[in-house]
Amino acid sequence: MILYYVVLPSTNNIQKQHILAAAASSSESHDTNDSHLASEYGRLDSKTWMFRNKYPIAYEVATGLDVDIENDADVVPILLLNGFGVGSFHQHSLMRQILMLEQSEDEQRRRRQQQRERKRRHVIYGIDYLGQGKSWPENCNDGNSEDELNLGYSADMWLDQLKGFIDEVILTLPSSSSSSSSSSSSSTSDEKKVHLVGNSVGGYLSTILTRRHPHRIASLTLMNATPVWGLNLPGWDGKLPAPPFPKWVGRQMFDLIRDANVIDKYLEAAYAHREAFDGTCDDSFDREEGTTMDDDDDDDDDNNDETLGTKIRGCTAGRGGHAAFASILWSAPASDPTTGATTDFYGALGKLPADVLLLFGSEDAWCTPAVAKRMHATLADRRGGVDGDGDGGGDGDGGGDSPAERYVSVENAGHCPNHEAPAAVASVLLPWIGASRRSKATLVSSERSRIKEQWGDAVLREVSIEESRNLGMVDRIVSTMVG
Repeated sequence: MILYYVVLPSTNNIQKQHILAAAASSSESHDTNDSHLASEYGRLDSKTWMFRNKYPIAYEVATGLDVDIENDADVVPILLLNGFGVGSFHQHSLMRQILMLEQSEDEQRRRRQQQRERKRRHVIYGIDYLGQGKSWPENCNDGNSEDELNLGYSADMWLDQLKGFIDEVILTLPSSSSSSSSSSSSSTSDEKKVHLVGNSVGGYLSTILTRRHPHRIASLTLMNATPVWGLNLPGWDGKLPAPPFPKWVGRQMFDLIRDANVIDKYLEAAYAHREAFDGTCDDSFDREEGTTMDDDDDDDDDNNDETLGTKIRGCTAGRGGHAAFASILWSAPASDPTTGATTDFYGALGKLPADVLLLFGSEDAWCTPAVAKRMHATLADRRGGVDGDGDGGGDGDGGGDSPAERYVSVENAGHCPNHEAPAAVASVLLPWIGASRRSKATLVSSERSRIKEQWGDAVLREVSIEESRNLGMVDRIVSTMVG
């Protein structure tokens, strides 16, 4: 379970130098362009944003080729949040699929000659948490540098990072969601808000973030969200530098789990299809349709010649990873900003005023369907019990003020459906985000809808609230054990 909840935070020195050089190239801006990739469906820009005017944060923006996010007033922002141990590269396939579907919708509108219908342009963000992927303090030195002093890699710190990113980068767009002019457009309540999509610990963070700042969130999608945070070990608050014993433990455990064979075993447990992570399937943003890794021998900036395990391993070579790992092991779960008390995941989930979609791979050994059903039932119990600022983006149900909750199961995918089944996820995500009433939107076309992935067909099934409430004794025990 430790390998599952806390995995592989570090960086590559070459990547870090690239980021720092880009950040230093402009003393007047907190947001810099680093590089970009292009495909027939859109472009992917790699950028850097300065968190707290101190820490360079790597992020990516995927858009259609005809989108100008600085000037277009009708864009719909989506923020994809990763699990532990990966960077935004884990979202490239999903970004690509979203833009493919967007282009397909545009072509269908043209064929129907519905030019007056408002076109929704999705702007998709991926971000690396500080202490993960390419986002690191300058001059890392095993927790002992001036830039690492008093830095704690905690849930609260990452939540502050995400709030700052939304406020300073995403919500500075001319308009952050389309307004409603037809039945296919998003609700006007989605304006100046972002759609959050969180996988694994990204689901944990996005839930707490939505609870804290509902007026910034248009909708929330949880993909195999983990309802707990780390280990919260006693004796240290996680702020660097680490005391001798936590430092030793962090070093030993980090070196163990960054072993290539251990990474491979973890991915085998997390995925239902080995070919989705072993290099058989091409997960790059700019791959050509119909190709696999074996079809493409070219090297490019998207690292499409690497397996997922190689990419993860490549993120562990810097001088900050051991200290960051120890800090995460000892850091506390998210806290209430007012009282300082620990925030309970299910308590927060049950008070969200936003529309929430559960999109879970069913072949997950950790966040099982029983866990998803417990979340589904918790969300359904919000009716009449939601609090907040009254501006959470809920579409209501049956004419009331209750927000929507839906649960779609990806029947043959594991813990990371965003990466293992991106076409299936995108096919559900876009109608969910674009619906004027998400409680009534058609998310799955049939009782068991089949969506083609590179490894075969993914199967989608919507789970009713009656099924979710009808948990057996074993499932109740399992769902309680995981959070």
